Parts: sequence; structure tokens; C-alpha cells
Amino acid sequence: MALQQSATVIGLGSMGWGAAVSLLRAGFRVSGIDIRPDVLTRFEGEGGQAFARAKDAPESDVVFVFVVNSDQAKQVLFGEDGAVATARPGTVFLLCVTMAPSVTVEIADRLKAAGMQVIDAPVSGGHLKALSGEITVMGSGPSAAFEAAAAALDAVSAKVFRLGEEIGLGSKVKMINQLLAGVHIAAAAEALTLAAKAGLDLQTVFDVIRVSAGSSWMFENRGPHIVEGDYTPRSAVNIFVKDLGIVTDEAKREGGETPLSAAALALFKEASAAGLGLEDDAAVAKILAQKSGLVLPGME
Repeated sequence: MALQQSATVIGLGSMGWGAAVSLLRAGFRVSGIDIRPDVLTRFEGEGGQAFARAKDAPESDVVFVFVVNSDQAKQVLFGEDGAVATARPGTVFLLCVTMAPSVTVEIADRLKAAGMQVIDAPVSGGHLKALSGEITVMGSGPSAAFEAAAAALDAVSAKVFRLGEEIGLGSKVKMINQLLAGVHIAAAAEALTLAAKAGLDLQTVFDVIRVSAGSSWMFENRGPHIVEGDYTPRSAVNIFVKDLGIVTDEAKREGGETPLSAAALALFKEASAAGLGLEDDAAVAKILAQKSGLVLPGME
């Protein structure tokens, strides 16, 4: 009988939680790492092992890193309580964090120097796709690492794009995705705010645009948040302050022009500065509404 495969998921936020439960459903022995006691208790209830510190988790075949940013990634990997110190040489680390490509390369080099295998593996698809094991992985790295992590990747994803062996390619493609995602959220907020200012019924406008040429995945997904005034965070404003910041910084590095990204970033920054940073990213509509003299649902 084959040995049960093991996996560790560091960061049980919306995407990490979905990946962790998908791995459990696929029969993996899963260790979940998070600093929130209530999340750890809930994960134990799902049948996983829960730890507040990565170094306390047992050895795993693969380690998924789903924390918020590169600083957190460095801390959970190389810090005092980090995963690398107690990991078995040859463990595959999947870097699922949205990071600047240059930082992804830096972290990967440190992991390889410690004897680990690395896949640059940013993801997309949202919380519901993560829960159903159907995220998209934009992966790059050595073929041997992909082969070692194949079963784990199958458990969490509907599609794995193999972009090449060079670490950083995955992060570059994710950066382009986030450029479009952030701009489309800002555009959806602007469109629905203008619709309200024009005296149109928001639900009707959403229903029409959703099946028309002006729609986008973000319009379909975030539009109902604005129509219903529900800004419970699925992905927060501050996430796009970070992600569009990566886009504009890397564009400067490459000599590229990103005027739409810069405009969207300014809107997300304004929303964050207004105290909306932890609300759903669609809350940028509130800033536009205030400037337009409007009261949208959820602003009463």
C-alpha cells in the first residue's frame, strides 16, 4: 500500500483554506499553519492538523505558501519559527503568494540554497474555486519539482499552466492578471456609480451589462457587491494596493507604460486612506460615490 502523501499549507486565508480542504478531500495528510486560533480550531474540525508556527508542523512532501505578501513569506519560511529549518531536503515549496517577480527569485534562491525544490506558483480563481479545488496555477520551475508535486497540484487546481523552468515567470504572468483584475474592479465601480448618478436601477444595469460586451469576470463577480451594498471582504482593498503597486513598480523597472494601472492604484490607495482598506475591494465604489454626491447601498 502506498504511503499517504502529506502537505502543509501556510496561511489559511480564503485561498489557502480552500487549498487545504481540497487536499484533505483528496486524501492528503494536511498540516495547516495560521496565527488565528479560531481558524486553527476550525481546521482541526475539518480533519487537519493545526499549528500556529510552521516549524512545529511535521515534515511534508509539499509546502504551499499562501500568505499575504513577500515580507510574510520570508518570515514564515526563514524566520525564527519558519518552515525551512525543519523541512526535509528536497521538499517542494510552492510559492503561491502574489509577489514582485524579482522577490520571488530571491526567495526561491534561498530555498534552493537550503536544499529545497521550488515552484513559482501564484494562483487565481477566488475563494469558491479554491474551495472546490479548481483554482488556476500559473507555474514555473523545474520539471522534477512539478512531478513531485503533481498529486497535490491536481488536488487544488483545475488548470496548471507550465510556463517554463525559470522561476519568476509565474509571478510575471500573475502580475499581468492582477493588472487586469484591478483595472476591471475600478472600471466596474466607476460604471455602476455613474449608472446610479444617471438615475438608473443598479440591478437592471448589472443584469444587462453582465450579458453584454462591456462585461468582465470582475464586473460579474464584484458588481453584486456594489448593487447589494455588501462589502464583506472576499479580497480586500489593501490587496490591490499591494498588487497594483507591484504592477507599476515592475513596469518602471521594465520601462513599460501602465497609465490605467496607475489610475486604478490611485483609487485603491484613496480608499485605503479613507479607512476602507480591509473592506471588499469593490468598496472603491464608495469613494467615487462620495465624490459624485451619491449614497450607494451599504453607505446609508
